[in-house]
Amino acid sequence: MNLELATAVAVVTGSNRGLGRRFAEQLLARGAKVYATARRPEAVDLPGAIPLRLDLGDSESIAEAARVAADATLLINNAGISTMTPLIGGDFADIRREMDTHYFGTLEVTRAFAPVLEANGGGAVLNVLSVLSWVHLPDLGAYSAAKTASWAMTNLVRQQLAPKGIHVAGLHVGYLDTDMAASVPADQKSDPGEVAALALDALAKGEPEIIADDLSRQAKAALSA
Repeated sequence: MNLELATAVAVVTGSNRGLGRRFAEQLLARGAKVYATARRPEAVDLPGAIPLRLDLGDSESIAEAARVAADATLLINNAGISTMTPLIGGDFADIRREMDTHYFGTLEVTRAFAPVLEANGGGAVLNVLSVLSWVHLPDLGAYSAAKTASWAMTNLVRQQLAPKGIHVAGLHVGYLDTDMAASVPADQKSDPGEVAALALDALAKGEPEIIADDLSRQAKAALSA
């Protein structure tokens, strides 16, 4: 599958900052129509984008977003959180919130938009995953577990949606220079704009698994060891 980004109609979750904002900017620059979603759409200040409310914890907002963006051909599941919670001893509400966001929320958005993409002749879904899908750090247990679940979900949904003309890809990346990784040294972080550009180029070529940095590449290679 080759996705023509210049004619795409994209829905990007979590577009108000970080990597989501960079995805929206890149898509607009390439000629796409962009619905830039956030829990508070007034926080979206991207010229040319269409702000749209979407809260991963609110099923009604997800359904309404799919109704409004009825012309969508591309869904980028980017929105996420990090509570820095270990699985043993950590606040169980935060562990549940991570899973609700990265797994159940992302799946619900995908389920809502799959019929939209199919009705518009097919398209693509890109799930933003993490190197922590493959590397499991105890202090980030909730995040790692949720991203691993999201990785499995991505691989399963890819198989279900392929016959409907919908390509599903996963983006694996380590630390990004965003608010979420503010405490990480700068030399360990990737530029989110460069990652967004790389991911969109790979998505347009139909790649199913997009690995954005050396850290993720090394982690993937180590799985077989």
